[in-house]
Amino acid sequence: MQLTEIFAPNTVLPAVDASTKTQALRALAEAAGEALSLDPKMIFNALHERERLGSTAIGNGVALPHAKISGLDRLVGWVACLENPVEFDAVDDQPVDLVILLLAPDNAGSEHLRVLAQLSRLARDHKHCAAVRDCSGAHAVWQMLTAGQDRQKAA
Repeated sequence: MQLTEIFAPNTVLPAVDASTKTQALRALAEAAGEALSLDPKMIFNALHERERLGSTAIGNGVALPHAKISGLDRLVGWVACLENPVEFDAVDDQPVDLVILLLAPDNAGSEHLRVLAQLSRLARDHKHCAAVRDCSGAHAVWQMLTAGQDRQKAA
């Protein structure tokens, strides 16, 4: 599945003012809920439950929160660029400033796991993450995120 099928420029939040993990997740849940006509509290609760199992911060200042959500018919994603890094219980003990949200339908098969793995590979690319962080505006972030997928295929 192409990242351009999951993310769009309007699913990028280029300057989220959050001082905690909870605030960052809430901002993403509210954006997703509004766009999908779903209850943001339901989305937040699903994300919060997933975080209770273990942090989705994978290192390099990136977190990949994800959840299965009733009412979805396909994978959807949002990206939040935080104005200031927040503590996210990352494996490398570093704060997070890029939060990439993936929501999957209740009946999702393994496709969402493949997309999470793909996003994880992108997040481990320090140069790519630095380029995303240097972007100005939602469209530029989206272009850089989806361009990373093309570089992975070429390698």
